[in-house]
Amino acid sequence: MLPPSIQKNDRLARAAIIAVSAIVFIAVVLLKQVQVPVDPSFDVHLFARINAGINSLVSLLLVAGLVAVKSGRYQLHKRLMISAIFLSVLFLLSYIAHHLLAGDTRYGGEGMIRYLYFFILVSHIFLAAVILPFILFTSYRALVAEWPAHRKMAKVTWPVWFYVSVTGVLVYWMIRPYYA
Repeated sequence: MLPPSIQKNDRLARAAIIAVSAIVFIAVVLLKQVQVPVDPSFDVHLFARINAGINSLVSLLLVAGLVAVKSGRYQLHKRLMISAIFLSVLFLLSYIAHHLLAGDTRYGGEGMIRYLYFFILVSHIFLAAVILPFILFTSYRALVAEWPAHRKMAKVTWPVWFYVSVTGVLVYWMIRPYYA
């Protein structure tokens, strides 16, 4: 196992994680209220393509991180997971930019595919809304080298984070034909 990377301070970490999670949640909720006008020649859906690419990379990093930790390559696991977090931050910035510029897109599929799309979308949105503090708490437990707590949390956090990243890509490919 790796030594601690930061000094343990549960009170400060808890406050920071809750604050960051709340700010991100509020910012994403408020996106519905704001749309920034943009030059019509600019492809506002460029950010959606970037988001899908980032989510694809996050999914790959999560799988690689799981393989690394299962094979005892803890330093590699740490680098991969920090990279996944960094890309997730970039995703969030790109997601906000896309929704500020493009607003919402209505899904135009019909029949069973429409129900499938909305099931994936709703589960993706709900889990994306709740996963951030779990990712941050799981990472914190690793950074302070509390390995039993980290492992226990990661068993729940990893599959949900993976689901959110993969379904983000699926949602993009399903809605892409309906971008105006």
